[in-house]
Amino acid sequence: MKKANAMTSLPSLTALRCFDASARHASFTKAAAEVHLTQGAVSHQILALEAQLGVPLFLRQRGGLQLTVAGRAYWSEVSPALRQLERATQNIVQHQGGGGELKLSVASSFGTFWLMPRLSGFVAAHPDITLSLSTHVGPVDYSRFAGDAAIEFCEGAVPGLHAQRVLALQAKPFAAPALLKSLGIACRARGLGRAELLRLLCQAPLVRQASVPHGWAAWLQAAGLRDAMPPGQLNAGPQYDLLSMALNGAIAGLGVALLPDYAAAGALQARQLLAVSSCSWTAEKAYFLRYPEWKGQLATVRRFGEWLRAVP
Repeated sequence: MKKANAMTSLPSLTALRCFDASARHASFTKAAAEVHLTQGAVSHQILALEAQLGVPLFLRQRGGLQLTVAGRAYWSEVSPALRQLERATQNIVQHQGGGGELKLSVASSFGTFWLMPRLSGFVAAHPDITLSLSTHVGPVDYSRFAGDAAIEFCEGAVPGLHAQRVLALQAKPFAAPALLKSLGIACRARGLGRAELLRLLCQAPLVRQASVPHGWAAWLQAAGLRDAMPPGQLNAGPQYDLLSMALNGAIAGLGVALLPDYAAAGALQARQLLAVSSCSWTAEKAYFLRYPEWKGQLATVRRFGEWLRAVP
């Protein structure tokens, strides 16, 4: 087995393209047609790559090629890198470094309730940029991240990652009118009085969110109600991973949920929810646009960041 060497030279791009095509087609012959080489040349490139890496990448079988365990692990990292190189090349040729595709990963509920309703402004202002969106739950692993940037609910910048603050998370409690009615509490458009609010929070489940596990304790402290709550009530309700789940749970009458106004606005207008208090709590974390520092040189990332700064 070869020892790791920090100075080991990278394989040639031709060898990596042959490896990627062979892995996808499970055939040297089909890979050769894709990369415009002979079958013998592709086989030679793979043999040289295996010799350089010191491990076999394929099992040669009568029915075709099969990746080894090491080969599959290597391909899982090489293939996204090659796709990114292809995309970068297409962008520079087509847009001369000014536009192209921007691959953005967004916290799921933030993307649905806050970003998507505003994106038409970005599209209109930057028609030469194609914005491709994916979603994530929890922290983004930038060591394996195939996109350009992400909007995360986090603490901000860390070494190697640039962070631009997008929006604070401010939340207040909402409940369904049906839940209030079931508890004999009058539904008021301007919220509940202190005594009614406290009775609601003591009797109804408190919907918790995994991203802000201490949200209820912090809100109750801000509202001056923390000491009035019975022991155990804070952990008596269900916990959901996504803000959208908490929203829909509240609409369904499963409990009282802490929600930002931008997420609850539609349900509030449709009278599916009532803001039971006007007191808001601001989380310590916030939504940030984050990306590896070198990505800040990309025109697509820079222009998207500038647009976000101007969004009301």
